[in-house]
Amino acid sequence: MRFARIGTALAVTMSIAAPALAQSDIRKPECVAPANPGGGFDLTCRVAQKGLDPHVDAPIQVTFMPGGIGAVAYNMFNTTRTDDASAIVAFSTGSLLNIVTGKYGEFTEDDVRWVGTAGADFGAVVVRSDSEYQDLAGLMEDLGGDPSSVVVGAGGSVGSQDWMKGALLVRETGASPMDMRYVAFDGGGDAIAALLGGSIEVYMGDVGEMVSHLKSGQMRILAVMSPERLDEPFAEIPTAIEQGFDLEWTIMRGFYMGGEVSDADYQKWVDAFEAAYATPEWAEIQKAQGLLPLNLAGEALEQSIDERVARLRGIATEAGLIN
Repeated sequence: MRFARIGTALAVTMSIAAPALAQSDIRKPECVAPANPGGGFDLTCRVAQKGLDPHVDAPIQVTFMPGGIGAVAYNMFNTTRTDDASAIVAFSTGSLLNIVTGKYGEFTEDDVRWVGTAGADFGAVVVRSDSEYQDLAGLMEDLGGDPSSVVVGAGGSVGSQDWMKGALLVRETGASPMDMRYVAFDGGGDAIAALLGGSIEVYMGDVGEMVSHLKSGQMRILAVMSPERLDEPFAEIPTAIEQGFDLEWTIMRGFYMGGEVSDADYQKWVDAFEAAYATPEWAEIQKAQGLLPLNLAGEALEQSIDERVARLRGIATEAGLIN
């Protein structure tokens, strides 16, 4: 069984300041990015900040709460901020995996309220623009010969979704993922800084977070871990599959709230997401961020989370992360 085909979707998006037909009355709206600036959680909150702007009655403030790749935030919203009606917290498929493997402590997926999504993101194999690796085949050859000869890094510890993406690369060569030389960082921003500084050679990131970085010309994507090529701005980047490697990693990005938020306050956020989904601006920004449409809010998202967590438990068991 492959560990790859996982979930889909998130990142919230940008909107132009056109007047909305209705706005949700949310006092001091906040999006918590549970990592340092620069990574995927930051991207998710920035998209929400702009994409939901016409649909809430005050600007959304972005705050950062690094620690444990989301564990600090998850614990806070399960203890001291369980009924905070003003805040949403960014999550990804990696967050769901951390819940499954117990990295978020005693709390489960049933302890928070899942609010809304914005699209599908995909794993990406990233190197510096001056890297010796010109294509995925060259990297895979080195990983297959000696996995410890290549320094791989990402914003997650061993067992995280970013580690899983690297493990998939090594596993595809026939070598053992446990022999991979992996460096963990507290968020994608820190890992990207390490790549640019030369501390790591390969960054296992997400394609959505790479839009602004690719424009700088400092990094290259060797492969996108999607079933098919993406649209612009990633249309010229080959998938791992078309390069001959059976690798896919689909990422959900989205938002949750504390488990004790009232139904009425929860519904205000759900309404805001659903209003944004109905606009052409939302779809345009999904595309600009390298995301595919997946617009789920409220009960539909909660059902999807249950299904994805069940699938992740099976994958984590196969990978030896849980019994």
